[in-house]
Order: sequence, then C-alpha cells, then structure tokens
Amino acid sequence: MSSPLRTSNLLVAIAALPGPRVAVGDIVAALRDRAYALLVVLLGLPNCLPMPPPIPLVCGLVLAFVAAQMLMGRAMPWLPQRLLARSIAQPDLVRAVERALPPLIRLERVSRARLTMLGGPRAIPVLGAVLLVLSIGLVVSAPFIGQIPLGLAVCLVGLGLVERDGVLILAGAAIGAVGLMLSAGFAYALVSGIAGLLV
Repeated sequence: MSSPLRTSNLLVAIAALPGPRVAVGDIVAALRDRAYALLVVLLGLPNCLPMPPPIPLVCGLVLAFVAAQMLMGRAMPWLPQRLLARSIAQPDLVRAVERALPPLIRLERVSRARLTMLGGPRAIPVLGAVLLVLSIGLVVSAPFIGQIPLGLAVCLVGLGLVERDGVLILAGAAIGAVGLMLSAGFAYALVSGIAGLLV
C-alpha cells in the first residue's frame, strides 16, 4: 500500500496498458501492492447502482474469494490461471475507467492518510473478515436495490485501503452494517414467506 499514486491515477495507468486487448493478469500485475484494494473497489462499484441478478451474486462470490485470501494473510491475491488469461478489449477498459473516475475523484478530494493503522499489514486479515461478511450480504441481498448499501460499503473499504484512509474504512464498515441488517431482513422475510406457503 506504499505507492504514491492515487486510485484515479492507477485506473488511468491501467487504461493506458498497450495492445488491442488487455489480459486480467496484466491488470493485476499493474496494481502491484494495491492489487487487493483495487480489486475490492472494482467489485464494489457495479453494486453502487441498481443492478439485476446475477451481478450482485457474482460480485459477492468473487469478493468472498478475495476476502478469504486477505483473511489468510496472503501478500498478493491468487486468481485462477484461466481468469488471469482472459482479456478485455482496450476500448471497453477505457470506457469503464472513464465511468468510474468522476465519483472516485470526488471521494479523493475528501480522502487523505488518516488512522493509517486500519489499512496497515496487521489490519488486512481483519478487513478480510469484514469483507467476507459483506460478500455474504451481497449474495443474499434483495434484487436491484438491496445491494446498494453493501456495494458502497465495499467501495469505501477498498478506497480507504488504497488511500490509507482509516476514516473511509470505518465509514464503509458502518454503512456495511446497515446493509447487512437490510439483507438479513430480506432473507428472513423470504424464508418466512416460503415456510408459510409450505405449511
């Protein structure tokens, strides 16, 4: 987490990777010591807007995979070779980065290095556990809008890691707690409704 580049700078650098297509492995390599943090941000971003199934489910499952590795203390995330070999068309990558930049730049204006111990190496397994719980919430969230608080929470935690801003991490955890309560209420109502039909 020692790179001086901000999140927006890193995304611009990724969009500038050469070639007609950019391999996922090249993107992860470009992230270097911020691979975990940027993966978390990228997995949270799609869920900050109303999204149809199975997007929250897929993002939640991949986030759980990444968070489990943080919890185990891996220095760099491991991804299957088949996934690393997949590629994205360079124009598509540029468009995705252009869409992500405006909200990230707005957050960067209020972000700075604060409570840096919350994003330090010793805190990574703890944050992995937090993100693992949030990923479960994403998997069981209500369709279309139920994942929005959790997506925002995941983004804030990831951005806090990139920017070494413990205040953003705490804000993400607080919003995540609200999102988890909403997801738990939805899951309970769903199970109760099914049980009622079977009685």
